Order: sequence, then C-alpha cells, then structure tokens
Amino acid sequence: MFQSDPSLRVAIAVIALAFMLLEYLIGRLAEHDTHDLKESAASFGVAAVHSLLRTAEAGFVAVPFMLAYRHRVLDINLTTASGLIALFVAVDFVYYWQHRASHRIRWLWATHAVHHSTTKLNLTAAMRLGWTGNISGNFLFFVPLAWLGFHPFAIVATLGLNLAYQFFIHTELSPRLGILEWVLNTPAHHRVHHASNAGCLDRNYGGILIVFDRLFGTFAEAPKTEPLRYGLRGRSASLNPIRIALGEWVLMWRDLRRAAGLREKLATLFGPVAPGQRPPERRAETAGESRPAPITTTEGIMP
Repeated sequence: MFQSDPSLRVAIAVIALAFMLLEYLIGRLAEHDTHDLKESAASFGVAAVHSLLRTAEAGFVAVPFMLAYRHRVLDINLTTASGLIALFVAVDFVYYWQHRASHRIRWLWATHAVHHSTTKLNLTAAMRLGWTGNISGNFLFFVPLAWLGFHPFAIVATLGLNLAYQFFIHTELSPRLGILEWVLNTPAHHRVHHASNAGCLDRNYGGILIVFDRLFGTFAEAPKTEPLRYGLRGRSASLNPIRIALGEWVLMWRDLRRAAGLREKLATLFGPVAPGQRPPERRAETAGESRPAPITTTEGIMP
C-alpha cells in the first residue's frame, strides 16, 4: 500500500529471489516438476510492473486511511500485547473477507484472476499479482480498521507481514505440518486454494490463519483420489504479461458492451459468477453468436 523504504524493498527482493532459486534447485534435484521457466519469466514481468505501480500509487492510497484515522472512534494502544494481538487478528479477518470477495465479485476478480493464472504452484507464482488492485478498491476493505483506531502504518505493516508469510506457502515442496494446520494457513491448504479441481474452487481464503475458513465454511482438504491441477479452468495459459494482467478486464468490458440494460450491466461488473454457471442465454443471443460462458478457477476468466 504505502511506499516503503527503497533499501528495504531491495533487501526483500534479494531474499525472495534466493528462496525462489533454492526451491527451483531442490525441485530439480528431487526430479519434481515444480517450474515452467517461461511461465516464471512471465510472472517476473507481471511483478516488475506491479512494483512500479504500487510505488506510484502510494500517496493516493494513503489519503483515505489518514482521513479515517483522523476521525477514529478509539485510540488503540499498539505498545501492548493485547493491542498487537487485536491488530493481527483484525487484519487477518479483513483479509479473509477481502480475499473471499475477490473470488465472488467479478470487478474484484478482474485483478485477482492474475494470481490464479499460473499452471505451476511455486514461489514465483506468489509474485504474480494484478496491476489494478487499487483501481478495484481492494485497499478500501482495510480503511475501517483505521477508523476503529488502528494506526494506518501499523495496518500496512501488519498486512505486509501477512503477505510475506503467504509468499512461503506458494510451494509444493512442503510436508504437512500436523497440529499447526488447524490454526495456520499452510502450503497444503494454499495448494487447495490455487487448485482448479471442482472440489477446491473458492476454498481456503485465509492469510496467516485458517480459522476463519473453518468458522465460515470455506475450508477444504485436498482431494484424495485425484492430483491437484492449477490454472484457470477452461482457458489456455498466456505468457504475455499484458494479457495476463489485463485480459480479464478486456473480457469484462466486452461483456459489459453486450449486456442489455442497466441491471444486466451492473450484474456483469459486480455480480457473482458461480463455478460452471453460464450467463443468461439471452446475452449470447443478443450478441448474435454462440460463445463460451465465463469459466472459473476459482471464478474468473483466463486472459
């Protein structure tokens, strides 16, 4: 969200690259097909532009947080253990609902689909983040935390730690973690989240914690009778960073132009598209052609 120290960003990038290289080498030694090098290169291209955009947008995003904090209803003391725990749980709780909404609302999925477009799950896939997150309004989910009384920079720092943790769960080279999996979002749980198998769609939204998925009925274990498959259902993968990042927006705009009336246009932008659900047949008939419905994994359209 807000701009961080450039030297810190460089240090984080170097550490991330080191872990990516280590994962790749371990996969090669174990003869485990963990990477598609062309796909990983495309992820680096997407990540480079994403980093530049987040830096440019930092000031814009900061404004609503600071305004909300100026009118806060509480003064939450973050120098105490209770205050820090409250911040950690609150950020993870909001992240769960923001992530869940990003799978259920097409306007938000247009950005999040980018992250689900890889056909290999590895640490390079963790970098494949949409360019249009702030246009979608993802940051707005966290603004109420500032209004409640959490300092904006503390919110951003905690969310940053949350996302840093999630970097390490984008891998297939991790064993099950036993009792920790009842509480934490682990690589095994996140593999299910990225999988395109029918029983895995729209599951395991958690950030660091998996408890909210268990509480709200969105938790799932990996299927025991079939291997996990990754990528967006019904669409071929692209290696073009621009198509990866903006393809869903292009398709959504196409459907918006074809939609008849305000109600259908709003449904095109903000309505849910359940896995396997076809849009109204009238829409295809109005367009004068037969075309495939949006097919999701989890819920999106492949660029």
